[in-house]
Amino acid sequence: MNEMKYEAAFAELKNIVTLLENDELDLDQMTEKLKRAQELIKLCRDKLTKTDEEIKKILGEEK
Repeated sequence: MNEMKYEAAFAELKNIVTLLENDELDLDQMTEKLKRAQELIKLCRDKLTKTDEEIKKILGEEK
């Protein structure tokens, strides 16, 4: 399975926020989108954390 890229996850998350802000969802859809948003937030947070750790490692090796 291909892992979703940060940019794609962030774009999907922004789309969900727009739908929520515009009241375009019924209660069932809203619940589904909120669950998906939680998954996307975790994915983005994990990718940012991993990238931060990799950068710190690289910078630490250059000293």
